[in-house]
Amino acid sequence: MLRIKALPLLQTHISCYPLVAQRVHQLASIKHVCVLPERRRQGLLYPFSSLEEHLSSQVSQEEFKIFHPSLEELRQAETLFTPSSNHSIDYSTSAVRIDHVPLLKQPEVCFMGRSNVGKSSLIRALFSLVPEVDVRVSKTPGHTKKLNFFTVGKAFTLVDMPGYGHNAPRDFVEMVEPYLQERQNLVRTFLLVDGGAGLQKVDLVAVEMCEEFNLPYVLVVTKMDRTRQGALLALALQLRDFIKNQTSMCFPQPFLVSSVQFSGIYLLRCFIAHVTGNLQPKPS
Repeated sequence: MLRIKALPLLQTHISCYPLVAQRVHQLASIKHVCVLPERRRQGLLYPFSSLEEHLSSQVSQEEFKIFHPSLEELRQAETLFTPSSNHSIDYSTSAVRIDHVPLLKQPEVCFMGRSNVGKSSLIRALFSLVPEVDVRVSKTPGHTKKLNFFTVGKAFTLVDMPGYGHNAPRDFVEMVEPYLQERQNLVRTFLLVDGGAGLQKVDLVAVEMCEEFNLPYVLVVTKMDRTRQGALLALALQLRDFIKNQTSMCFPQPFLVSSVQFSGIYLLRCFIAHVTGNLQPKPS
């Protein structure tokens, strides 16, 4: 286990994330999704199902259902994102260098992507069942300037990474590379791709970094609500081929999400529960 000194420079909850009341999204919980008409319900729980009718018969749907948990398993994963008296979910601290990061033994996942990809909005959607956890979302690209740690009970920690590309922190490389290389309890990196823009050159640099460091990672397509279905399907197929032919550490199934409509949020919660060792879905 990497030994990291915890320094007093770490920020407190109040100084970094002022407490702001946040309304719970009406679709934050699966119980509200289950009363919806079948087609919309399936589209929210399993986003690729909304694209299947446009899929060529020569393309196997199973390639996009490698991780396809049951409704009951989605419900089980949701309990991890629901606070209780013995399961607190909260912002923990922030760090700007590897020697500032907190000493945590539980599994860790990190979210990274280019500025304005919708990273903070996605994290806020994942934590929407915890209104008191304030994940700040800004209209200005590059708002996140530090490594921000959120603890989910004793189950896992989620890290919001600074955005790369436009308006990235000047010391982005010095901040992020040591964390990715040295964080021993990091079990998965979630690399976000803008659904409207697709894979950009700067994203490929992030992919190369994950590959070079032998980091297990997964591609997550954001803003699917802003992308036409034809373009979204084309991007999903492009990413499938990219993962298959040009990567070795990437999970073979790209995930599709909308932080506005909540499509794919439940599936992503379940995948996080799975990779952190908190849920083992049964084979389909």
